[in-house]
Amino acid sequence: MSGHYIDQNQEYISTLPDWAKEFAYKYGSHTANLYILHGNIRDFLPHKSNMGDFTFTRIQEYIADRIFGNQDIIAFYDRSSGVVFLDRTMTEEYQEIMCKKYPDIEDPADFMSSNPEESFFYLEKYFLARIRDRREQCRMVLIIDYAETIVPPGDLGRYSEEDRFCLVTLQRWAVNPLFTEGDVSIILLTENLADISTRLTGSPATVKVGVPFPEDSVRERFLEYKLREGKLILDRGLNTARIAKVTNGLNLMNLNRLISENFEISKVLTLDYLRGKKKEIIENEAAGLLEFLETNYNLSHVSGHGFVKKRFKNAARAIKKGRLDVLPMGYLIAGPVGTGKSFMVSAFAGEIGIPMVKFRNFRSKWQGDTESNLERILNILKSMAPVAVMIDEADAFLGDRDQDGDSGTSNRVFAQIASFMGNTEYRGKIIWFLITCRPDLVPIDLKRQGRAEEHLALFYPETPAEREDLFKTLVRKLDLDIRDFPITDLFRKFRYEYSGADLEALLVRAKLLAAMDERVFIRRDDMEEAMADFVPAAYPHEIELQNLVATVECTSKEMLPRKLRDKVRSDLSREIQELKLLIGERNR
Repeated sequence: MSGHYIDQNQEYISTLPDWAKEFAYKYGSHTANLYILHGNIRDFLPHKSNMGDFTFTRIQEYIADRIFGNQDIIAFYDRSSGVVFLDRTMTEEYQEIMCKKYPDIEDPADFMSSNPEESFFYLEKYFLARIRDRREQCRMVLIIDYAETIVPPGDLGRYSEEDRFCLVTLQRWAVNPLFTEGDVSIILLTENLADISTRLTGSPATVKVGVPFPEDSVRERFLEYKLREGKLILDRGLNTARIAKVTNGLNLMNLNRLISENFEISKVLTLDYLRGKKKEIIENEAAGLLEFLETNYNLSHVSGHGFVKKRFKNAARAIKKGRLDVLPMGYLIAGPVGTGKSFMVSAFAGEIGIPMVKFRNFRSKWQGDTESNLERILNILKSMAPVAVMIDEADAFLGDRDQDGDSGTSNRVFAQIASFMGNTEYRGKIIWFLITCRPDLVPIDLKRQGRAEEHLALFYPETPAEREDLFKTLVRKLDLDIRDFPITDLFRKFRYEYSGADLEALLVRAKLLAAMDERVFIRRDDMEEAMADFVPAAYPHEIELQNLVATVECTSKEMLPRKLRDKVRSDLSREIQELKLLIGERNR
C-alpha cells in the first residue's frame, strides 16, 4: 500500500474506521517498518462495503483482506501456530526458496517453526531474498500475534537469550533501510502496550495504533446484523438502538456471547437481563480490578450537606441536558471519617442514572503487571463512558510521583493516571471522585484544575436540628420501624459529636436489642441503652486534623461549619502543623 496506492484509493479508505485510516496513512507514508496494534484486538471488527452493508471479521483477516486486499506476501506468526502464510501458493513459494537456500534441511516444515529464533531467522532471509529479486518486487507483511510472549516487559538483565534475540531482531527490522525500500512491514498485535518491552513501545521507529472498543453506532449495526440473521429476539418496546446504548462498555465479542446465550435458550432479550450480564462481563474483563457499585439511592436520601447536594444536583441537570462541557473533570470529596462521603457519591450516581465503578487494587508484585492492569482498566472506562469512577482512600490508593522501592512502577502508574484524568476529551464522560479524609496527602498533580478540580467537603452535623434530620434519614435508609419518641431529648442527654457512621451503628445496635426482645420495631429504651453504651472515638486529634485539612481544601465558605468559617488561613495552617506533630506526622 504505497503512497500512490493511497492516492488511488481515497474513496475506499474513507469507508475504514478511524484506527484503520490512521494505520493506512502511516503505512502509506512508507517511513516505518514496525507497527503495534493494541487495544480491542480480540473483537469482531466492522467493515462497510461499497454497497453500504457491514461485515464483521477478526483482526488478522481484517488486516489481510480489508487493508491489504489479500495481495502480495502475507504471513502470520504466534508461538502456538508458528509461521502460517495466507494461502497455499505463498506457503509453497516460501518453502521452495528456503529449501534452495538451505538444502541440508530435509523437512520444509522446519521453516514454519513455532520457535521464534528459528522462524525469525528464516523469515528475514526470505524477505531479503525477495527484496534482492528485483524482477518480482512486492510488499511483504508479517503479523505477529500475542507479541507480549515474544518481547515481554522487564529489565534486559532478566531476559532469556530467546527474549533478547527477539527484541534485537525486531529493533533491527524497525530501522532496516532494506525493509523500508523493499516494503516489508512487521505488525505486532497485543491487547496492552504495557505488556510489551518499553524499548519497542517507546522507540520513535515504532508506530503505535490503538483499536478502540466499539461505539454505540457500531454495536447497533452488529445487533441489526444478528437480527437479520434471525439470532436475536427482542422484548416488546426494545430496539437495537436502546440495546446498543445500554451495553456501552462491551465489545462485539462479548455482546455476541450475551445474545447467543440468550437465543440458545429461546429467551426474549430484556433490559434487566442486559444490565445484569453487562455487569458480570465487565467485571470479568477487568479481572476483578473494577467493581460495579449498585445503588438504590439518590440525593434525597442524603441528610444535610445542602451546599454539596446543590452542586451535585446542578451537575445532574447538566448531564441530563447533554451539557457535558460545563462539568468538572472530577471531584475531590474530603471530610473526617463517618461523614458519608462514599454514600454521597453513590447517591449522586443514582441521581443521574449512569453506572458507577470503584477501583480495586490493581497493583501486582510482578514487574509489568501493574501497568498492564491499569491500561486494561482505563480502556474499559473509555468504552463505558459515561461512567462515574470512585476511588476511595485516594491519598493511599493513588500514590505520587516520588515513591521509591519498586523500580519506578509507582511513578509510571501515577503519571499514567494523572495524564488520563487530565484528558479533556473525557470531560463529562468519565467523572472522577477522589474520596479521602486526608486531602492534604493527595498530590497536587491530581487535585489541581483540569483533574479533580471541584473540591467539596462534608462535616459532622452541628445543630440538634441537623442531627435529628440525619437520624430520620438513616431510619429511612435502613428501613427501620421506629415507634415515635423524641430523639432530640436523647441528643441533649448524650452530648457527643455524632457522625453519620456513629448514628448508623447506634441504630443497628438498637435494632439488635429489639430483636433480642422479639420485636421488629425500635423503642426509646432500645435507643437510649445503645447510646448510653456508646464510647466516642478515641482519636480526637486525628478527627480534628481531618476537619482542618478538609477546611483548607474547601472552595466555598458555605460548606464550612460555623466554628471554622471565619478562621484565618495562616491560623489553620499553624494548627494543622501542630496536630501533625502531636500525632507523629513530622515528615508529612
